[in-house]
Amino acid sequence: MSSFGWIVAPAVLTVGLSLPLVDRLVFFPDRYMPQTPPGAEDRWIETDDGVRIHAWHASASDPGAPTILWAHGNGGNIGGRWEIQADLARRGANVLAYDYRGYGRSEGRPSEAGAYLDSRAAFDSLLASGVRAGEIVCLGESLGGAVSIELATARPCAGVAVVSTFTKIADVARRHYGPIGYLTSGVFDSESRVGALSVPFFAAHGDRDEIVAFDLGRALFDAAPEPKRFMRISGAGHNDIFLHPELSQAIVDFARESSGVARGSRRP
Repeated sequence: MSSFGWIVAPAVLTVGLSLPLVDRLVFFPDRYMPQTPPGAEDRWIETDDGVRIHAWHASASDPGAPTILWAHGNGGNIGGRWEIQADLARRGANVLAYDYRGYGRSEGRPSEAGAYLDSRAAFDSLLASGVRAGEIVCLGESLGGAVSIELATARPCAGVAVVSTFTKIADVARRHYGPIGYLTSGVFDSESRVGALSVPFFAAHGDRDEIVAFDLGRALFDAAPEPKRFMRISGAGHNDIFLHPELSQAIVDFARESSGVARGSRRP
């Protein structure tokens, strides 16, 4: 499971040649999808611009469980994240994990604007299925954290949790691509949005993250308003952070606490 595709700059010359240059620097979609695993419910969601995206839903055994809306990183697709999704459900949260356009079975081509439309459509699909906004926690992994933060500024939710997420993508790109990274200036700028959040915020980062440096995750957290919580995962890198089981439990605990506060605050 690779949540971030940035390894070496020359890779952009062989990936997604039909995409604009900035999108080739950012998105590394995988079209291959395994068969739908037992326990996963296939869902198809249509975005406002008419793109059909694919998602898997996992249900918790508790009928009153909160719902986590999971936006993954810029590499792979939801097929490589099922075991984590199922583990979150076993720990007590419903989970809807969706693929951005151009990933897995989802239609279209990836872009920043498209990723935001995809997240809003996924969120709205939960509302249409009967889930209340105050029961939904937006979870973003790496680039997905930027998507989830933007979503929480556009839709009411219970809270936002980010894992291995950056301040802005240009800060990461410059460290990996050098001067080429400046092409991503203004793209996925979470630092400028996170201060507008009005819900609880949770951030986790591995202190051996080789893709998104730990200091970038900490700086994003520092820019967020209270209430917030930061979790340092000792010894974790970028793509193995979910191998630390304390992270999944902390996310579910945060979802339960945040949705409970949000539901209570919205009731007369």
